[in-house]
Amino acid sequence: MKAALILSLGVLSLTAQAKVKLPAIISDHMVVQASAAVPIWGWADPGEAVSVSLGEHTMKATADASGSWAVVFAGLESGEPRTLTVAGTNTLQVSDVLVGEVWLGSGQSNMAMTMNRANDFEKEKAAADLPQIRMFTVNRNPQPEPQVDCGGRWVVCSQGTIAGFSAAAFFFGRELHTTLKVPVGLINSSYGGTPIEAWTSQRASEKLEEYPTIMASWREAEAVPFDAASAQTRNEEALAKYKEQAAADKAAGKPAKRAPEKIVDPRLHWRHPANLFNGMIAPVVGYGIRGVVWYQGESNASGKFPAAYGHQLVALVQDWRRRWGTELPFAWVQLPDFHAPQKEPSENTGWNAVRDGMQKTLSLPRTGMAITLGCGEAGDVHPKNKQAVGHRLALWALSQVYAKEGPASGPIVADHAINGSEVAVVFQHTDGGLKAKDGELKGFAIAGADRKFVWAKARIDGDQVIVSSPEVTAPVAVRYAWADNPVWTLQNGAGLPAAPFRTDDWPLE
Repeated sequence: MKAALILSLGVLSLTAQAKVKLPAIISDHMVVQASAAVPIWGWADPGEAVSVSLGEHTMKATADASGSWAVVFAGLESGEPRTLTVAGTNTLQVSDVLVGEVWLGSGQSNMAMTMNRANDFEKEKAAADLPQIRMFTVNRNPQPEPQVDCGGRWVVCSQGTIAGFSAAAFFFGRELHTTLKVPVGLINSSYGGTPIEAWTSQRASEKLEEYPTIMASWREAEAVPFDAASAQTRNEEALAKYKEQAAADKAAGKPAKRAPEKIVDPRLHWRHPANLFNGMIAPVVGYGIRGVVWYQGESNASGKFPAAYGHQLVALVQDWRRRWGTELPFAWVQLPDFHAPQKEPSENTGWNAVRDGMQKTLSLPRTGMAITLGCGEAGDVHPKNKQAVGHRLALWALSQVYAKEGPASGPIVADHAINGSEVAVVFQHTDGGLKAKDGELKGFAIAGADRKFVWAKARIDGDQVIVSSPEVTAPVAVRYAWADNPVWTLQNGAGLPAAPFRTDDWPLE
């Protein structure tokens, strides 16, 4: 199935090659997936015979009419570095190939955020000589049509290279490496300031009810002829003005402002629906991976349609799985604490709508969510504690993908029941029992049919929390930690926080 997928991708844009050629991701220092299908593909002259050897294993292929060829190795086990040799009219060698666990990390700026911006970087750098951890960072490349190749290279983790690694992906991968004792390869395909629709194929997005509305402004922009010369002039003027202001701010001791966004053809914009899927995901589709970790949602939380996020995330997960031809394990980072501390019992915001959509998407099989309350910063959308983010993603993977003992997650609502004036909320992932972080449960709110939430009293009863308030004698709904930067106290015995939740399905306005 994967070989057929790769061959079909090759038809899209590559013409016949004079020599055997490999995609960028199949290159020196790569890590290939153990105990699973390992596709190797490339291009050559139509009809050219190609021999592919990986260590002691050899397979044959013949380039099709478009010049595409592919083979699939299977059942490879971890061991010493190997050499990949591809021979046709010319011979290519890919050196220092490891067999281990391979994960794709994708999303926006919090996945793209590099190690040199994370907490305790100098300490982390000193311990970064980890040659069995490698990262391939896909070059940023928004495109209006699916691409068959991308820019990028595999980099071996060391003190000299760690600064440029994705911090969230690295901390996730490092915990897998130290626990499983195998090589880990991380594919980092991320781009700051981008919405989920940019990472979703057009075919998947256009099936969504919200798609015409999401596309409306883009269609309007595309209808206006793009003047490249005028855009260049405006970009240069804006940049010159920015540099002048930045120099003045620096002299005055003021923090630097963000550089102006470059004006580009809207068809090539990094936020345009499907453009990042086309340029940064399509080229690596079919590469053997164990699963996906996803850190995105900030852009959609501040966009026009945050309540649609759950539908969009389902579409993305299902589409990527179809393209890889397998039910890939898929986990995401639920948005952490941000903005001003909570004041009202329930604060409907785009941030909460995205969190809510993320939690609902857990209905898909083989999915997980890193609950990151306590990891955020009120004044910074890019919190520096990526160690905790990576750790919580790794807990899920180790428990649910690798069947290791230990907690997979903080508590997540499984059910609820209304019993007179009380609501019993049942949780899963209560490893070690439900606990109150500071001795008293806070952060719960309750409402009756009038939909007006008030702060509630809450107590733990086994794997349940019983919620009530003398102000609401006929409760209908409970919410917990329902704010961008919420009051939260509930956790499990492993010290992992419970996810914000609501028991109602009322429209989030």
